[in-house]
Amino acid sequence: MDLRVATTEQLTGVQLDAIRALVEDAFEGTFDDHDWDHTVGGVHVFVVDDDVIVAHGAVVERTLVAGDRRFRSGYIEGVATARLYRRRGLGAMVMHQIAEIIERDFELGALSTGVQDYYERLGWERWRGPTYVDSPSGRVRTEDEDDGILVLRTATSRDLDLAASLACDWREGDVW
Repeated sequence: MDLRVATTEQLTGVQLDAIRALVEDAFEGTFDDHDWDHTVGGVHVFVVDDDVIVAHGAVVERTLVAGDRRFRSGYIEGVATARLYRRRGLGAMVMHQIAEIIERDFELGALSTGVQDYYERLGWERWRGPTYVDSPSGRVRTEDEDDGILVLRTATSRDLDLAASLACDWREGDVW
């Protein structure tokens, strides 16, 4: 098993196709073109076994506003492990490398998930405050996302109030 890190621009078309197929399979038909657009454009962390990509996660830059503080954030997208490779710690390996990238390059890490317990075991914390999106028409409440947003604090955000409001920047598709 080989852990690799590359920007989207450094990946070949074959690698990008393999990552997309892996993530689509893992999300069982709920991963669409918008989700793919959200996954590319940043840094990819992936595990390769015998030239096959078997686990993946991406960090893309987003702006999050917690209370009245703006953060340059590393947002996690496209986390997936191939079915035959699950329960071997590969996802955790990817997420540990992602945590290092966030600590080094960003002020805050964030992700949206329905499996909060998994990420909490890796040091992520649940956002307890209300969530919003800063849409083209202004700030809009995203209460369906409440309790599904997790953050990873860095040296810059250690004192962050997890009960404050949290707003993400606008994007097409799922805003969180």
